[in-house]
Amino acid sequence: MKTLLPMALLSGVLVAATPAHPAAPPDSIDAAAAGRFAALALKCVHQEYPNKIAHTLASDADVHPPRELFPAFHGCYDWHSAVHGHWLLARLVRQFPEAAFAAASRAELARSLTPANVAGEVTYLKTAGRASFERPYGLAWLLQLAAELRSWNDPQAQEWARTLAPLETEAAARIKRWLPDLTYPIREGEHDQTAFSFGLIWDWAGVAGDTEMRSLLADAAQRFYAADKNCPLSYEPSGQDFLSPCLAEADFMRRVLDRAAYTKWLTTFLPAIPKSTGVDWLRPAIVTNRSDPKLAHLDGLNLSRAWMLEGIASGLAPSDRRVPALLDAASRHREAALPQVTGEHYEGGHWLGTFAVYLVTRLVRPQ
Repeated sequence: MKTLLPMALLSGVLVAATPAHPAAPPDSIDAAAAGRFAALALKCVHQEYPNKIAHTLASDADVHPPRELFPAFHGCYDWHSAVHGHWLLARLVRQFPEAAFAAASRAELARSLTPANVAGEVTYLKTAGRASFERPYGLAWLLQLAAELRSWNDPQAQEWARTLAPLETEAAARIKRWLPDLTYPIREGEHDQTAFSFGLIWDWAGVAGDTEMRSLLADAAQRFYAADKNCPLSYEPSGQDFLSPCLAEADFMRRVLDRAAYTKWLTTFLPAIPKSTGVDWLRPAIVTNRSDPKLAHLDGLNLSRAWMLEGIASGLAPSDRRVPALLDAASRHREAALPQVTGEHYEGGHWLGTFAVYLVTRLVRPQ
């Protein structure tokens, strides 16, 4: 499997390839914390109900329980959460192969990632009328799961990667067909947002060696985001966001642009980033009711803001005067959000563990 990409060109700006997923820094998470997050996914990856299915019915014959519609990914309340719940388990077992949760995690991954189950998922995607199913968020997480398995030097993980390959191929093909037809970016704070998913897909393409996908995403970055100015960060968040439209765009563009170009673009895009710490800038979102599935999104916003702020900082030179303020804001969002990832309420417990693990095992760290 190819993991290296040549340099591409985006309007005269060199685009740096992202390296294959390295293991996270050893001090980013300990085995006890990893076990707490793994427990959230272990509880739900095969818990079928409650379930919110995004399923278009063409006739009575299309009425089936989730386990029959989605043989691999029917748990964790919805398809995308089931997919990234599997990513969480793979990510943590890869880093903590001897941990107490590792054997159970491997068993749950093996239970899901069988040829028959994956074939069922492919059949579902290819059925007429499902062109937009889980696009882009769920498909992006599916590719992220594939990237994790591809880059994990473990015989069982490599077998799972081969098993998942037909679904990975179909997911990537659907994104490639869609991108040239997409006339405008989607700038909302929930699943349909393009910038966040583009970042996940960009990282997958680096692992998979998919230069066509990188080229399509670079073109989308140019069409959608290159000329953006003065993103209204003060308008955020909306009441049920779990992604920041402004920060997600900046976190995607640091992947696409080289450092000099990104430094200049960010100055225009987010001119209000402080050049010193101690400024009251970008407070963590307030969550009033964690039993409400939409209001609980704001815990996810605090987690995703934290990793996006770190990502933005990593795109700048260490001496850039904005870096301390970005990292200070990231730290405040971490501190506000990580203690809330408890699983007390299934409304958040079925998915917030993934956001916590993505944050604490970041693939790109500030220099």
